[in-house]
Amino acid sequence: MFTTNSHPTGRHFLQIPGPSPVPDRVLRAMSLPTIDHRGPEFGALGRQVLLGMREIFQTKQPVVIYPASGTGAWEAALVNTLSPGDDVLMYETGHFASLWAQLARRLGLKPEVLTLQVDDPVLPNAPGWRRGVQADLIEERLRKDDAHRIKAVCVVHNETSTGVTSDIAAVRRAIDAARHPALLLVDSISGLASADYRHDEWGVDVTVSGSQKGLMLPPGMSFNALSPRALEASKTARLPRSFWAWDEIVEMNKTGYWPYTPNTNLLYGLSESLDMLLGEGLPQVFARHQRWAAGVRAAVEAWGLPIQCADPAVYSPILTGVITPEGVDADEVRRLIHERFDLSLGTGLGKLKGRMFRMGHLGDSNDLTLVAMVAGVEMGLKLAGVPLADSGVRAIMAHFERG
Repeated sequence: MFTTNSHPTGRHFLQIPGPSPVPDRVLRAMSLPTIDHRGPEFGALGRQVLLGMREIFQTKQPVVIYPASGTGAWEAALVNTLSPGDDVLMYETGHFASLWAQLARRLGLKPEVLTLQVDDPVLPNAPGWRRGVQADLIEERLRKDDAHRIKAVCVVHNETSTGVTSDIAAVRRAIDAARHPALLLVDSISGLASADYRHDEWGVDVTVSGSQKGLMLPPGMSFNALSPRALEASKTARLPRSFWAWDEIVEMNKTGYWPYTPNTNLLYGLSESLDMLLGEGLPQVFARHQRWAAGVRAAVEAWGLPIQCADPAVYSPILTGVITPEGVDADEVRRLIHERFDLSLGTGLGKLKGRMFRMGHLGDSNDLTLVAMVAGVEMGLKLAGVPLADSGVRAIMAHFERG
């Protein structure tokens, strides 16, 4: 049975790609006394975090905050813009893109799933899960839709299951080149606040995100960043919605309040997170994550193991997926590492189960955190009998020593 005393000595190394380690500053902010969510103090807090989230999304348009997981924000994006039976073009780059399509089917939509079909000797059953969105395939499909039956294009910005970050600006260019009116809906649940993301500049209509990744908060808060086109579409969309409906929330948010009880203490934490991220500056935050990711990849390359993402142009700055040799159960390696070194790594999901593990480099981390993660993984791989070409620890240390 789990108890709060179940943890071993020292600090647990939470190196999954979300929920990410939460900074002590954020935890302390969340411990403040709960206030009246209809009082003047709360209104000031609400206005502050709503404006701050616009900066994070790089938008001048409304951002809706839900007391829910990212899955809820997926549903909100669909039900506010679409009607029963609508055709939706969804691009599968991994497990979470697949789950979003499954959710669309349950809502009564008709998702058409695109994915890249190429020969891949490393993962022959999931070649599209090693590469980003191919915008040309989206353009080609939309050009064939003369009747404009496809009402939305849904893509994942940073696929948490694979460590692939797709080019969202290229997707918008593809839609425009096809002269198609489809809305662009993007999942940036794991990308936001760690990888460069520009809601307005890239012409995104709805961006979905969550609290537990780059924002460095516990799970329980999710977001929809909107565009004028999305708000206009919501006026005629006919999928049932009440809790998720934008109209009431957007109206009440103008004064810093919600039409129902918001998660007050998580909003305290969000305020502190925004102070940290915007105080550092988004360009510096993005550069820091790129540097961390390059260091972790240097370690994996030194080991001689394949990186899940097969295209260096779209390596994720948030996580690195590592493919284990044929016959080595990646979940057994993870179990061994957790048991021996109190280090949690992300599991392989869906088609990747047992073939890979994921190393997160986001949240409350620093150079030494990531060196320690690599050391724990390296020891675990050796204990599991995985042959390694060289020391990943030396490689990541050399990378960070260079600045």
